[in-house]
Order: sequence, then structure tokens, then C-alpha cells
Amino acid sequence: MTEPVVVIGAGPVGLAAAAHLAERRLEFVVLESGPSVAAAIDEWRHVKLFSPWRYDIDGAARRLLEEAGWDEPDLDVLPTGGDLVDAYLAPLAKTPQLADRIRYGAEVTAVTRVGFDRVRTVGREDAPFLVRLGDGDEILASAVIDAAGTWRRPNVLGGSGIPARGEAEISDAIARALPDVLGRDRARFAGRRTAVVGAGHSAATTLLELGELAEQEPGTEVLWVVRGSDQARTYGGGEADELPARGALGLRLKKLVQSGHVELVSSFRIEAIARTTDGRVELVAGDRRVVADTVVNSTGFRPDHDMVGELRLDLDPILGSTRALAPLIDPNKHSCGTVPPHGVDELTHPEPGYYAVGAKSYGRAPTFLLATGYEQARSVVAALAGDWESARDVQLNLPETGVCSSNLAYGSADEADAGGCCGPAPQTVDAPTSRGLATGIGGGLLTLIETKPTTQSSCCG
Repeated sequence: MTEPVVVIGAGPVGLAAAAHLAERRLEFVVLESGPSVAAAIDEWRHVKLFSPWRYDIDGAARRLLEEAGWDEPDLDVLPTGGDLVDAYLAPLAKTPQLADRIRYGAEVTAVTRVGFDRVRTVGREDAPFLVRLGDGDEILASAVIDAAGTWRRPNVLGGSGIPARGEAEISDAIARALPDVLGRDRARFAGRRTAVVGAGHSAATTLLELGELAEQEPGTEVLWVVRGSDQARTYGGGEADELPARGALGLRLKKLVQSGHVELVSSFRIEAIARTTDGRVELVAGDRRVVADTVVNSTGFRPDHDMVGELRLDLDPILGSTRALAPLIDPNKHSCGTVPPHGVDELTHPEPGYYAVGAKSYGRAPTFLLATGYEQARSVVAALAGDWESARDVQLNLPETGVCSSNLAYGSADEADAGGCCGPAPQTVDAPTSRGLATGIGGGLLTLIETKPTTQSSCCG
């Protein structure tokens, strides 16, 4: 191959793909839209993961780091998002094999074939990919591994999949998921009334932080707005959860609701959003109204397929994953614990050489596990190297856990939060603070599992 493999995104899955490409001695370049590695994670660096370090490191990445004399963190400690960046991803990006291959501030705006739109066929497979950047620069590629994630494309607040009436006009009053309530963003929430919309782990984490803030700052009020009527899945497995940090999260949230410190507003499908005469925000569902100073959008995320619109993709019409992967991850039928192992075959599109991996590969399904994303990257890179035996030897060893978060309090996939990553249960981990989280946001970011030789999948998020 004369042109390099282009990896889009320098998050955990993108850098895992880069590590495998380096081990296979394939030419590659990583394009990261942010100013630094894992820029999306950096936005929620205050959040603690559920899984300890021993489960948060990709195999190929570990080998590169060890070769560079990496100082391995305490494997039994629960890292924050910031720890994940500072102690793992940033050092990985500086290894000799990766350092000169990552371009920052390189936003991909389009991917196509040189000289070919979607309609033209003859000679298509022989044409290199053309990757256009936001600054107008263009890169030719032999293959594209799209690990861009979904963090930049949050779902809307509207209960029918499109923005609620007036949603765009009050965007300044809507905070994105996982604000730093007790730190950087404290002034926005202290002594004010906040409505958190969504039923996943990101919503739960924010609600717990707001509950803690309410104890410190008089006048702080917290509302939890959900479309469903049963929050059992959000509360999770409690003491039965093999991830103590996650189980404690659900128990603490349930206690806050039962005590009245968090006001639960259920069966509320937002139809319209308006500014009140006193400058507050009003959420409307039929004849019901919810008024708050700030709204936190924790409704999940969706993939951006616009930039690959001229490629021939076989997307499932419901989830936006590949058609082959959709029945394996459908959250109407599966939790993340029942998603079977999958790799290059399930990720292949009619456009040879283009693969979406990580959270983006799952489309709108909230059942993504970072461990799965690592194995996707390994399988795809093996295929690009021509090692089809390894590419198709997809292996996952995912442990039993408590209640999965796949559909949470919602009734269908497009209503579910994008949260839902998990990892094996640490044997000696204290109950977490309210800042614990496991989710598949952004580039498929949290609580991964180092894979082992087995084809069994029995994990949940």
C-alpha cells in the first residue's frame, strides 16, 4: 500500500488502532480534531470510571508503552477521565511509534474516493480514499478507520427524535452532558434550579453531583426529567452489581429521589422549550410544564455520517450501525452483556477499506463497551495487514454483572441514553463518591476490558 491508513480520532479506540497498525508496521496517520489527545475525554476529566486501571489499557498500547519505559499506574485504582488522558493516552501518543503520526487540529469534513462519487463503480476499489480537512488540506489514504466517536453529536431534547419547538433558540441555557458541577461549572448551578434530562449513567452522575452541591449551596434545586415511567434500570443492580462503583451510583441516586432531594418528573416527552418572562427555561409536554434555570442534556449521542456521505455504506435504517451488526446490538433485544463478539466481518461496508469502530460503529445503540471497541480495532487492523485468520478470531471475555443500562428508563433504542460501558468487578474497591461513571460517550470512552481467549460475552453496562 502506497498511501497510509487514516485513523480518525485520537481517543482510546483510535489510539488502540494506531498501536496495532504500528505493531503491524503499516503506514498510518491519526487525525484528531481537538488540540490534544482524547480532547473529548478532557471535557469530562473530573469524572471517575467504574473500572480500575487493570481493565483500562489496550494490549497493543501497553506493549508500546512498556517499550518506552512507561510508569504503569496502580492497577487497582479507579482513574478519572483526566487520569486516563494524563497517565495513559498522552504517554501513548508520545511513544516513538505514534508521536510523529498524530495531527492535532485536523478536523475531517469529508471522506470520498479520488475521482468517484457514490454512483460511479468501474475502477472504484482501485482509487485511494480522499480525506478532506477543515482547513482545506487533503490526504490520500489506502483505508480509513473512523474512530471519531459520537461526543460531538448529542441527541436532541425533543421527545420525537427531532429538536423540540424552540430548542435551538435557547441553546445557551442547555448544558451538555457531564458538566463539572462541583468544580469548573459550579457557578452555573449553585443556588439555581436545574433540570437534568435523560436516564443513563451520565444523567445519574450529574444528578448525584447536583445533590451534593445542594447540600453545600442553599437554594440549589434538582429535577430529573425522563420519558419513561420506570427507573429500575437506571438504579441498576445495587449490591448485586459486580462493579461496586456502579451499583453504589444507582443506590445513591435512588436514595436522593426517595428523600425528595431530587424531584423526579417521569413520563415527560419534551415537545417544546421556551424562555419565560423572567429568563428561565420552560419545558413543555402536553399540558405539563417544567421550569428551570438550566437544562442538562443527558439524552445520549448519535453518529455523524454526513462526512462519509459519498461512500457506499450499508447502514441499518434504525440504529445507523452496519446492517450486519445491528441485530447483534439492538437494544430492544440485547443488553451489552448479550452482544456477541464481532469484528471486521460485521463492520464491513460495500465500500472496501472504510470501517467505523468504537462508539460510532454502534450508531444509536447504547450497548457499546470499550473492550469491544479495542477488539474491533485489532480485528480491522489484522484484516488490513492481510492476516484474516487473526482478524476473524474475535475474542472477548466479559464478566457477569448486575443490571444492564441498555434501554434504561426508555422503551426504544432512539430514546435511550448512550451510557453503558462496563468492566470486570474489582475485588477490593471502596464505594465511590458521587462522581463515579461508566458510559460509552464520545469515542467509546470508559471502563474497557482487556480481552482474553474466549468467545463468550457476558457483560453489561
